[in-house]
Amino acid sequence: MVTGASQGIGRACALVLAEAGADVALASRNVEKLGAVAKEIEAAGRKAMVLSVDVSKAESVKAGISKVLETWKKIDILVNNAGVVRDNLILRMKAEDWDAVLRTNLDGAYHCIKEVLPGMVRQRYGRIINITSVVAQAGNPGQANYIASKAGLIGLTKAVAAEVARRNITVNAVSPGFIATAMTEKLPGEVREKLLNIIPAGRMGTGLDVAYGVRFLASQEAGYITGHVLNINGGMYMA
Repeated sequence: MVTGASQGIGRACALVLAEAGADVALASRNVEKLGAVAKEIEAAGRKAMVLSVDVSKAESVKAGISKVLETWKKIDILVNNAGVVRDNLILRMKAEDWDAVLRTNLDGAYHCIKEVLPGMVRQRYGRIINITSVVAQAGNPGQANYIASKAGLIGLTKAVAAEVARRNITVNAVSPGFIATAMTEKLPGEVREKLLNIIPAGRMGTGLDVAYGVRFLASQEAGYITGHVLNINGGMYMA
């Protein structure tokens, strides 16, 4: 199951996991875009399920995951990718913008993990991958809500990893740098130029760059990796 699968990183993750042999439940609020992703997956010979899910609402997550379990009986891999931004300086940030970002980016991951874990524990197998961000590690002005939510995801990753490791369930995070998506395309040219100057690789990443990291963490080969944050940022942040 991939949340926020309608575009960008989520779409790339869904396609790459399907290419690796997975049937994929696609979750998002944009069902029309999900339908297009589902067609690509099915054309490649795998099954796809479209789920209208608002991850900020526990009942919406529960309904979506229940549908997957009723049809496919289990969820082996969860990719928590759904996210929103409401950028502003903290002095100007409205409480509703703070709440909206935390509810989607952090609470949404909690809701999804809480729903899939019982099945993973029973089958003694699972892969949970949370998509965080380089700014959660390095900071950035004007994004206090977004950074708080993504830094919270790193903490959530480590806490849950420690809780379920003995059940053969791994919980990891992927921390993308600046990725060429619909979101970053809206940045002014001078801002994009400044970003490129601080990325040693000299380019923005792609959705596939991130998706290949997710695929590895979801694989059997990564079975002894848990509580880890995988940086995929072209050298922008090294730790």
